[in-house]
Amino acid sequence: MATKRTTTKPPAHAPAPVEPAPCQPCGGTGNVAITVRVGRKRRSVGQQDGLCLNCLGEGTDPDA
Repeated sequence: MATKRTTTKPPAHAPAPVEPAPCQPCGGTGNVAITVRVGRKRRSVGQQDGLCLNCLGEGTDPDA
């Protein structure tokens, strides 16, 4: 009588590496626009690049 197999065979080939999803707030760049405010009335004068706090500048979605 044939022996019963108790383990499964390994897959024929390794799965392709999955590319991580880009971060939503920065779009995968790692930078977001930060409004620059000046004066006592805190009026906005422009924007500058700032580090994305969701992915910490990595550009990939941390939840994926």
